[in-house]
Amino acid sequence: MITVLLVDDQRLVRAGLRMLIEDTTDLAVVGEAANGVEAVRLYAELTPDLVVMDLRMPGLDGVAATQQILASSPRAKVLVLTTFDDDEHLLPALSAGAAGYFVKDTEPAVLLDAIRRTVEGDLLFSPALLRRLVDRALAAPSAPVPTPDLTPRERDVLRLVAEGYGNQEIADRLHLGVSTVKTHIANLLAKTGTDNRVRLAVYAAEIIGR
Repeated sequence: MITVLLVDDQRLVRAGLRMLIEDTTDLAVVGEAANGVEAVRLYAELTPDLVVMDLRMPGLDGVAATQQILASSPRAKVLVLTTFDDDEHLLPALSAGAAGYFVKDTEPAVLLDAIRRTVEGDLLFSPALLRRLVDRALAAPSAPVPTPDLTPRERDVLRLVAEGYGNQEIADRLHLGVSTVKTHIANLLAKTGTDNRVRLAVYAAEIIGR
């Protein structure tokens, strides 16, 4: 059972998320917080597997709360869920250590999948946000990127990672098992010298193109 702490200053939003999560068989809400101060306290008390964190809240906001949670528990997983999809909110959240960033109009099934995959260690974003991060990175001057020796299947997986697809979606598109996709991604991380999916997506855009 994956345990989740919900953090949002709107009671109705928390209630909706609780109903969505508790309608599953493998996820459970163990606590709710209406602001960052409560989030930090409840995380220390409950040590959930994941925090679903809003950004704009009275008092301590989501970015500061994420920083404090990760400062005391570096292995904590925080998934941002907000109404804002601009760089002004995205980049500070990533700098604070958020493991993912989604907007509140995300499809329920996509959000549930993101919760599971974030706990497993994936670094996840809405596809449009991932593309923005890739474009931002490509716009910055950089040294030429060497092309590693990739198999045709690794190139297929790499291209789909760059497009923002998750492991299950890649598996479905390539008619592979999820465990096989995870193996390919682990090999790609090793071969490209990257340490998460965002950097891997940037790398893909540089050597394969859009």
